[in-house]
Parts: sequence; structure tokens; C-alpha cells
Amino acid sequence: MYQRIVVAIDGSELSDKAFRHALALAGQLKAKLIALTVTDPSLIITSGAEMMQVNTTTVINELNRAKEESAVRILGAAKEAAAAAGQPIETLHLPDSQTADGILETAKTQGANLIVMGSHGRRGLGRLLLGSQAAEVLAHSTIPVLVVK
Repeated sequence: MYQRIVVAIDGSELSDKAFRHALALAGQLKAKLIALTVTDPSLIITSGAEMMQVNTTTVINELNRAKEESAVRILGAAKEAAAAAGQPIETLHLPDSQTADGILETAKTQGANLIVMGSHGRRGLGRLLLGSQAAEVLAHSTIPVLVVK
């Protein structure tokens, strides 16, 4: 049924739940599992350049370093959980990408035929049931998406 599964993880409790579900599913189906974490581009927004001067290169480099360290930690925990379950996985960090776009791009480039992700924060009338990233992936995916609550 599914041979290549991409699971989006971000270190949250809900993404851990989605990961455990994807890990079990991949094990039952003998599918390849790719654990993906996506980090957004680092941006600095100020109200006006005349108010202050900041070396944005240093600030952005520090933000990027923190996001890389977080990704290593998140993916390392996924590798440990998979090893404990006796299941091989591939891990991937996609930096400087909008989350939904990164998930969709990775699923396409990896030849995935299923995306697994957690539902997230419930904000606004348009997202009563799903978070914005899950809703975005569902709206634009050409393959099945399993949303874990």
C-alpha cells in the first residue's frame, strides 16, 4: 500500500504522537520512513532603520545555529526511538523553508506516497479543526495525508 512515508516532526508532543504512529505503520507495511523537520527562514522585522542599527548578520547566524541545533536534537530523538523499535529510518532537516512547502517538497523529491503529520494549534474560523500547516498540506498535497490528533 504505502512504500515511502514522510513524517513531519517538530519536537512537540503532537508531532511525537504522529511520529510513533508513522513508525508503527511503516513497520507493519515494511515501508521506508523519512522523518523530516523543517525550519523557517530567519527574518528580522523592525519598524524603521532610523531607530537603531543592528548587525543582522550576527543575529541571523545565531538564529540559524539555534534552529540547526534544535533540528539535530529532534531528529536524534527520532533515530533513538526508531532504533529502540528496531526500525530503520532516514532523517532530514530542511532549513529556510516554510513548513508546509517543505513537507510537500520533500514528499515529492523523496517519492513518498503518504505524509503523516500532527494537527496543530486551532486559530481562526478557517482552521477550526486543523492547524494552519496541516490545512496547507492537505489543501496542496497530491498524495494521501494522515493527520494525527
